[in-house]
Amino acid sequence: MDTQTLATVQEIDFSLLALFLRATFTVKLVMLSLIGMSVWSWAIIIQKHLSFAIARREALIFDRAFWSGEPLDELFDKIGPSARGASERIFFAGMLEWRRSHRKDGGLIAGAQARIDRSMDVAIAKESEKLNKGLSFLATVGSTAPFVGLFGTVWGIKHAFEQIAISQNTNLAVVAPGIAEALLATAVGLIAAIPAVVFYNKLNADSEQIIGGFEAFADEFSTILSRQLDV
Repeated sequence: MDTQTLATVQEIDFSLLALFLRATFTVKLVMLSLIGMSVWSWAIIIQKHLSFAIARREALIFDRAFWSGEPLDELFDKIGPSARGASERIFFAGMLEWRRSHRKDGGLIAGAQARIDRSMDVAIAKESEKLNKGLSFLATVGSTAPFVGLFGTVWGIKHAFEQIAISQNTNLAVVAPGIAEALLATAVGLIAAIPAVVFYNKLNADSEQIIGGFEAFADEFSTILSRQLDV
């Protein structure tokens, strides 16, 4: 590399902001889209961590109340229709169907056990939907962001080669800036995708664990009620 070329390259600003500003409109649009996806992903990640922590705490509090020995009817009346936690809502759904399954003479309507289980399953499905809301976006970002970034890189390199053809100069000072701008799009794509994939896997596992706790409680509660049905 001759001294003049080296001096020219050293004068070029290769900072991230400078690379972004020099990029073509299409590459800028790609990078802005990826930055927006990354910001939204982090918002979901933070919100999910908070909501999962709240769900665990509410489940623990309800668990203590449920196994405290307090009569279930009293616990049901105390919770009421304004149940706060997911476990409370599942319990409320089961107890509500339990009460509705009693006839006026005190007897039970046939098929009570199946209806109670179905009511709790519906409640668990609703809670699962709430817990998993937003996780599909993380999965989408994790799978598509690298390809979106790659599209920006391909477009940027195409533009760089067009500039080389127009100037008819393959000097490094002409080639390097365009290639660097193009590669920045792929880097931004990876920055958006990697956290999305990592936290999607973690949050999905956490969600399954919490939902598993709901299902275990529903099975235990159903077992308790089935003993009453057999009396």
